[in-house]
Amino acid sequence: MTRPPRIAMLGGTFDPVHNGHLRSAVELRDALGLDRVHMIPAPQPPLRDTPQVSPQQRLELLQMAIGDTPGLEADARELERDGPSYSVDTLRSLRHEYGEQARLVMAIGWDAFLRLDQWRKPEQLFAFAHLVVIARPGHAEAPSTPLMELLGEREVDSVSRLMASPHGQVLRVTLPSAMAISATHIRQSLEQGKSIRFLVPETVERTILREGLYQRWQSAY
Repeated sequence: MTRPPRIAMLGGTFDPVHNGHLRSAVELRDALGLDRVHMIPAPQPPLRDTPQVSPQQRLELLQMAIGDTPGLEADARELERDGPSYSVDTLRSLRHEYGEQARLVMAIGWDAFLRLDQWRKPEQLFAFAHLVVIARPGHAEAPSTPLMELLGEREVDSVSRLMASPHGQVLRVTLPSAMAISATHIRQSLEQGKSIRFLVPETVERTILREGLYQRWQSAY
């Protein structure tokens, strides 16, 4: 029998998308044996400041960054909804698309994981997907008591145990590259007229510079 599809949701502002995002998506695909990673820009994340450029511009940068990379997809579904972006609604949509037996994963970074208990209906996330937490080496902050209560007995210690069921478990993974690239640093560099070469794909850099995205410094001249 053909195994159920393995699908991941990797959301974020992608403001802008950078090589750390892309390398994490590729390494996540390989580590979990995923068939597809949906990289989903959020128009207005509830727990973040408003992104500096439009959702459509961020989606277009993501599309050109991914290019023809196997297994990666720029997914616009959150841009097509009104109001804030709630992961539980996106997971519900993906579950409907791929069916009840698909192994659906929501991948998040350590910082986002530490705030998981503050998300909208966090307990419902596990009704649709597994949670894969991308650990950050050397990160010392421990999960809070409310977060540990939310996780309960869900944590597993291997990909095989995670993929034994369609949803409901938690796995922490450490990806090989752990690229410490910050979108905040990229935006600040652009505002100051500094180079972002090798932090983002070349096509993304060219487009940002050509269209003047994030480059507030230009208005001073």
